[in-house]
Amino acid sequence: MEPGAVDVGFAQDMIVHHNQGVLMAHYAELDTDDSDIAVLAYDINYTQTAQIGQMQGWLALWGKPVFNSGTVMGWMTAGGMDHMNMGDSTSGGTAGMSVDPARAEDGAIMPGMATNTEMAKLKSLRGKESDIYFLQLMIRHHQGGADMMEYAAANASVGVVRNFAGQMLQAQQAEIGQMTDWLADLGAQPLPAP
Repeated sequence: MEPGAVDVGFAQDMIVHHNQGVLMAHYAELDTDDSDIAVLAYDINYTQTAQIGQMQGWLALWGKPVFNSGTVMGWMTAGGMDHMNMGDSTSGGTAGMSVDPARAEDGAIMPGMATNTEMAKLKSLRGKESDIYFLQLMIRHHQGGADMMEYAAANASVGVVRNFAGQMLQAQQAEIGQMTDWLADLGAQPLPAP
C-alpha cells in the first residue's frame, strides 16, 4: 500500500521528537550514579536511535524528505478537523493540546519536548539531581508523543507503520510507569503532562 500523509508525517515528526529523546537519554547516561537509570537511558538512547533509522529508511524508500516542511503535526487531521491545534496557543484543539508560546520560542516545537533552557539544565546536573530531572523530562516527553503514536496506529495507510506506532506507544507507556515509580522513590513528582 502506498504511504499517505499520516505515514509520512508521523515518520518525519517522530524523528524530530526522538532526536531530542536520544539526547536527553545520552545526558542522563553520562550523569547518573544509578545503575537502573543508566540502563534505562541506554535502552531509550539505542531503541530510539534504531527507530529513527527505520523511519528514515521508510522516508527514503517512499522518496520523501526526512524533515517536514509543513505544519508540525499537521498530518493529524480527520475530515478537515485538526486533532492538534498547534498554531493557536490559547486553544486546546480537539485533543486538548496546545503549545505554550514561551516554550515554543525557547525551542520546544511539539508537545512534551523540552525547551533549550531545560536541555541545558539537564546537561548541567549530576547524580540524583540529574536522575530526577531526566525522569521528569522523559515522562513528559513520552506523554507528548503519545497522541502522534495513537493517531498513526489508528490512521496510517501502511500496516507496518500502524504496528510500529502501536508497539512504540505500548513500550513508552510501560516506561512512563517505571519512571514514575522511580521518581516517587527519589521523593519527586512528574512534571505536569503536556
